[in-house]
Amino acid sequence: MEGGKGRVCVTGGTGFIGSWMIKKLLEDGYSVNATVRSSSNPEHKKDVSFLTNLAGASQKLEIMKADLRNPESFKEAIEGCIGVFHVATPVDFEEREAEEACLSVKSVKRVIYTSSASAVTMNGKEEQVMDESFWSDEEYLRTSKKFGWSYAISKTLTEKAVLEFGDKNGLQVVTVIPTFVLGPFICPKLPGSVRSSLSLAFGEKERFGYIHETPMVHVDDVARAHIFLLEHPNPKGSSVKEVKGLKLPDLSSKKLIDAGFKFEYGLEQMFVDAIECCKQKGYYL
Repeated sequence: MEGGKGRVCVTGGTGFIGSWMIKKLLEDGYSVNATVRSSSNPEHKKDVSFLTNLAGASQKLEIMKADLRNPESFKEAIEGCIGVFHVATPVDFEEREAEEACLSVKSVKRVIYTSSASAVTMNGKEEQVMDESFWSDEEYLRTSKKFGWSYAISKTLTEKAVLEFGDKNGLQVVTVIPTFVLGPFICPKLPGSVRSSLSLAFGEKERFGYIHETPMVHVDDVARAHIFLLEHPNPKGSSVKEVKGLKLPDLSSKKLIDAGFKFEYGLEQMFVDAIECCKQKGYYL
């Protein structure tokens, strides 16, 4: 019998959100199977000590290799898990990856898929607030060539495929839609969203033009929301954001908040935590 709250799987465990989720899950009493991308080149072996050195990791964390192009490679990592947090981003965005492996593992009660605001807001519509009922428009993106248009198409098609797959196969899938994620990080590499958010501090003014009207959310709130949705008895139809009255379309958190989730961090704390983390890790501003 699994101790604590049970065992869960986190794909993309070495990334910004995935690694922070592992940290929170261990703190919350979960055992974690974290998947990392395998490499045939021994020189490209990832240093995962920042994960294995986390509190509780020696007893409750397993690092496993898996490849998004091969759904079967996730089966071992998912075996015995009550939930799967699918944070990893695929390369081709056309397959259902880990969801397929979940079907044969009867212990899995729910899959939490990490989507993106880019799958919702990039549609040419002028609504001030959007939620999960909106979709980014592929034709609009291909025509307008907005910044990040190819990524937006990828995330949109992937989320649609994941939800359709869950519906067709009786697999409970819940998607989380974060806006721009900011805050501290434990992964060695400076996350792109953190660098862009702190572009003025880094002296990169050209980057700031892309994000100065973008809603943001603290990474800890994102991780807590994922865990909240795993534990909630009826989590369908929630999205993650932090409303700050910005001009670009915001993502409504009404359903998430109505379900009982509470955001803990405001915009100021996001920047404070991100800047302090950059200083600690030697990314000088």
